[in-house]
Amino acid sequence: MDLTSLTIKQAHEGLTNKDFSSVELTKAYLENIKKLDKNLNAFLSVAQESALKEAELADGKIKSGDFGELTGVPCAIKDAILVEGQKCTSASKILENYIAPYDATVIKKLKEQGSVILGKTNLDEFAMGGSGENSAFGVTKNPHDNTRVAGGSSSGSAAAVASKQSCYALGSDTGGSIRLPASFCGDVGLKPTYGAVSRYGLIAFGSSLDQIGPIAKNVEDAEIVFKAISGKDKMDATSADYEYKDLAVGLKGLKIGVPKEYFVKGIDPEVEKIIKSAIKKAEDQGAKIVEISLPSVEFALACYYIIAPSEASANLARFDGIKYGLSSDGEDLLDVYLKSKGQGFGAEVKRRIMIGTYTLSSGYYDAYYKKAQEVRQLIKQDFVKAFATEGEPRHGREKVDLIFTPVSPVPAIKIGERTDDPLSMYLMDIYTVSLNLAGLPGLSLPVGKIGELPVGLQIIGNHFQENKILSIASKLEKML
Repeated sequence: MDLTSLTIKQAHEGLTNKDFSSVELTKAYLENIKKLDKNLNAFLSVAQESALKEAELADGKIKSGDFGELTGVPCAIKDAILVEGQKCTSASKILENYIAPYDATVIKKLKEQGSVILGKTNLDEFAMGGSGENSAFGVTKNPHDNTRVAGGSSSGSAAAVASKQSCYALGSDTGGSIRLPASFCGDVGLKPTYGAVSRYGLIAFGSSLDQIGPIAKNVEDAEIVFKAISGKDKMDATSADYEYKDLAVGLKGLKIGVPKEYFVKGIDPEVEKIIKSAIKKAEDQGAKIVEISLPSVEFALACYYIIAPSEASANLARFDGIKYGLSSDGEDLLDVYLKSKGQGFGAEVKRRIMIGTYTLSSGYYDAYYKKAQEVRQLIKQDFVKAFATEGEPRHGREKVDLIFTPVSPVPAIKIGERTDDPLSMYLMDIYTVSLNLAGLPGLSLPVGKIGELPVGLQIIGNHFQENKILSIASKLEKML
């Protein structure tokens, strides 16, 4: 039996039936990491010693009968999420030797469940990027084609799950950073509603946009992990008083919106064909497909690339070479600041800090940042108009239950293909950033391949409708 091929549910059943132990399961994953990761570069650090100790503890829990679905199941954590006693670099030289002093809330919840943490995964530096090429510690390669990117920013998490180096993983999504790599690597990736999962212990990029979520082998696994990590947290004022409720929804009679703005010039014809084929299968099962318009989403990319760098500029000001992280000697305080940041930050991080500082500066704030926040409200309103609200009469304009779109206009690009052209790289986020601006949940479901390269369908729901998204995704997964 290949233990690393098992889903969370299958691993749980095997552990329950004593077919194998958590230690054996953990060793199988550690062996895969040792064998595969020199080439893929999905992990920045592997916590072999602590993982085996956690596995032993999990076996004790299982023996006593006090355990849940995640007990003893190995996972990987994006290296922007704090795990006490382990390095947390955010893939930046400025935090190369930083040791996390406490656990993020999501890590506390996983540890309470008895999860085994294998190590920390690679990412674009400070989660800034859509390809995984901006890491200070090397690019993560796509397990399906090593000449191509794994997607970003949660590149290592997606590659680790796709290559069977981890049963599941946590990522974070600020503008598509769970959905894009999940699509490129053929995983299921869920970006939850803003506030559904605590951000406490996540190194902040864009505080009004960031959200932690699961990357998994299938929809059922993504649901199990989401249930475990979601909910209100007193340490995060933006977290919502939210409790996940199981929901069984059928495709028959379901209204699915397909925005006309998402199928325009620039999308790869093969991607379009695969996505439309998946939508047709939903229609064949009784779903009603409705063409909708989200007129303001054409401004989403420009809006995002003002708001996200502005928030990054404020959040990254703390890395000044004084309190923690890399500190360079200087003639005076300003010199220490300049040298520490200059040596510690990579090119993309510097680029976004400069953009953000400019848009927040006196004289430009109203023209850029304030205007972007006004456009953000228009984008939110487009989705409010599109979605059916429970109990609301559906008169006039047709309201929909879910929205289906591509995750990316292209499959995984070649490594180095767009590194000299930041604008063309930003365009990969065109279908994903609007959800972060509106705070909506979205899931990437693998629905086909172009050669060896996976293609993901994006399933978008209204706020806190993860249960509806997951229920429909599960039904589609069985058909594809």
